[in-house]
Amino acid sequence: MSSMAEKKDVDKDKPITRVLFCGPHFPASQIYTREYLEKYPFIQVDDVPLKQVPDHIGNYDLCVSKNMLFDSNVLSRAKQLKLIMQFGVGLEGIDIDAATKHGIKVARIPGDATGNAASCAEMAIYLTLGLLRKQNEMQISVQQKMLGEPIGETLLGKTVFIMGFGNIGIDLAKRLKPFDVKIIATKRSWPSNSEVLIPKAFPTQNGVLDDLVDEKGSHGDIYEFASKADIVVCCLSMNKETVGILNKPFLSSMKKGALLVNIARGGLLDYEAVVQHLESGHLGGLGIDVAWKEPFDPNDPVLKFKNVILTPHVAGVTEHSYRSMAKVIGDVALQLHAGKPLKGIELVN
Repeated sequence: MSSMAEKKDVDKDKPITRVLFCGPHFPASQIYTREYLEKYPFIQVDDVPLKQVPDHIGNYDLCVSKNMLFDSNVLSRAKQLKLIMQFGVGLEGIDIDAATKHGIKVARIPGDATGNAASCAEMAIYLTLGLLRKQNEMQISVQQKMLGEPIGETLLGKTVFIMGFGNIGIDLAKRLKPFDVKIIATKRSWPSNSEVLIPKAFPTQNGVLDDLVDEKGSHGDIYEFASKADIVVCCLSMNKETVGILNKPFLSSMKKGALLVNIARGGLLDYEAVVQHLESGHLGGLGIDVAWKEPFDPNDPVLKFKNVILTPHVAGVTEHSYRSMAKVIGDVALQLHAGKPLKGIELVN
């Protein structure tokens, strides 16, 4: 096991609540959770390699899945597990029906309460600006001691299509507005009242903003909206209906030269279609924080394109969001230990 926390000065007769983090990736998740819980010796926080999770899951009360796949076989071994959580919002790797069958609750951490959504929105803007200003070509100019090249683009006056208007999409729209862009967005269903609550950092009359989105559409409008946009930002959740949704028909419907940014899940992208549209020049640029295969292959042919920017799944990995989410995990572990109702999380079963 990669890290088994030693608990000192623990009363052997009193129960310990055990928390398991799956795998080595996103290491700050377990590090920050341990730090938050270090004054509570009756909570034990461990992490194990992904391949060892099935062998150890039976000893834990709470599990943080990260990028572990929990199928019925793994869940059947979780004899004392009460709750599986994600260190964030994505639950596509968990068989929720199987968890329910085994009496295990499944939950995510709401992104709007921890700063996770805001962090992801900022990353979307970072990738967008990097593509517009030709980040990779700028580095070449630096190396070649060239000044005044390349010629970039501005966000000013662009039409941005936010595909999926949940917490991340809302936070993205709030931050894009000062760039003087037109925002169009799709969502499966819009509330009857278009008012969106705005934090104090965005002062408006009555604390609401009625014109956050210039044009609203439903999921059936994605091709039409793609044809209007200079920049498409994918903020969709991944499920059976959205896997591979950024495919050849969708990419072909985009404006020639438009940019595509994905800060949601890599499985939303059709890899072959993306490469084809980059090679043809139809896709003007690709900015992704998530990939079709993770960890990403540094020798992947897609990286040969100067108009591709890749980051290593760090959109939500900021000091603020990770400290906040570690506190949520820690508080839930304490609630489990005390037999209290679980607060601060979104149960899905």
